[in-house]
Amino acid sequence: MLFDVVTLFPGMFDGYLRQSLLNKAIEGELTDVRVRDLRQWSRDKHNSVDDRPFGGGPGMVIRVEPVVECVEQITTENPAPPHIVLLTPRGRRLDQQVVEELAAKPRLILLCGRYEGFDQRIVDILRPDEVSIGDFILNGGEVAAMVVIDTVVRLVPGVLGDERSAEEDSFSLPNRLLEFPHYTRPREYRGHAVPDVLLSGDHQQIAQWRKQQSYETTKSRRADLL
Repeated sequence: MLFDVVTLFPGMFDGYLRQSLLNKAIEGELTDVRVRDLRQWSRDKHNSVDDRPFGGGPGMVIRVEPVVECVEQITTENPAPPHIVLLTPRGRRLDQQVVEELAAKPRLILLCGRYEGFDQRIVDILRPDEVSIGDFILNGGEVAAMVVIDTVVRLVPGVLGDERSAEEDSFSLPNRLLEFPHYTRPREYRGHAVPDVLLSGDHQQIAQWRKQQSYETTKSRRADLL
């Protein structure tokens, strides 16, 4: 799977791309993340890509020309059809169902906003999938893009090693319940013991216990999911 990230701050991704499962996925050629500096598509000697808003008001707005021309150029660099995602507070809320939709795409172009946001004509021309990671404001779309990459790449076959890991995660199909509790060594610590059923070796009972725990946890913490 290919990710193209369009940003004004490409350096923010340097450390992120070299860590943990994502780095292994990149090295194993299971995914590829290409970070694009939007300023390369600027039309002036100062490499500016923003300007004051028409109608007045605070802040700056990202201009239409560099974004549209950037997307048009990088689209031609790979035969896989891109699904354009614009990270914005007014987008549809990112949840596991949306993640699964995005993971089914061969290629994502992630547009990271800054300042007061994007010129509306970017949306009108490119018709991106507008996505929000929550009801709060970030300094820019870079962290949101990392969230999208992190959630989507887990569903790329081979990234997790054991595909059951993704299947058993909270919010995942088929039931979208919260995950059951996990335990490892030691068996007891400061009076807190591992439940006996997990030590029984009876896989059917363990599966039933985990299913019940998922249900009870979801009922008490996120009843809206039931």
